[in-house]
Amino acid sequence: MISETSQRARPAVVVMGVAGSGKSTLAAAIAERLGAVFVEADGLHSSDAKARMAAGISLTDDDRWPWLARVATRIREEHAAGDAVVVACSALRRSYREALRRDGGADLDFVHLDGSETRLAERIGQRTGHFMPATMLSSQLATLEPLGDDERGHVVSIELPIDEAADLAVRLLQFHLDD
Repeated sequence: MISETSQRARPAVVVMGVAGSGKSTLAAAIAERLGAVFVEADGLHSSDAKARMAAGISLTDDDRWPWLARVATRIREEHAAGDAVVVACSALRRSYREALRRDGGADLDFVHLDGSETRLAERIGQRTGHFMPATMLSSQLATLEPLGDDERGHVVSIELPIDEAADLAVRLLQFHLDD
């Protein structure tokens, strides 16, 4: 668990990565450990965007900007209410992360879930009831811009068991939270 001083800092974390990386599961586990609000960014997509993705049609930046604005608004609202927040959001491009930082009203840290295309495809194939088909994975990997050296964040392997990954992410974030 984080210290009381760190809790007052109200951390804002975005767990990012491509489909099948486990963003939602890890973000929820980190939120639990931090006593933070968990936000599922997929729930903020428009019904049209979800239908397009379900049909295997990649979203354009024009489709993504309004969604990212809704995600940033949720971060800003939770933070303004005095809450720590952990968001599961693909945030595949640097420009998307910059928009979340700029418009989210909070100092964001990113946790990038990373893994091989083979393992990601296996994981997508095992899920049920999600709008994102496995056929979209290659376009997501092509879009992905890993965290730059100048971006606040850490990379965590999808191969770690969820509890171990969440504990590691909190330890890595602790450095920033105590600053």
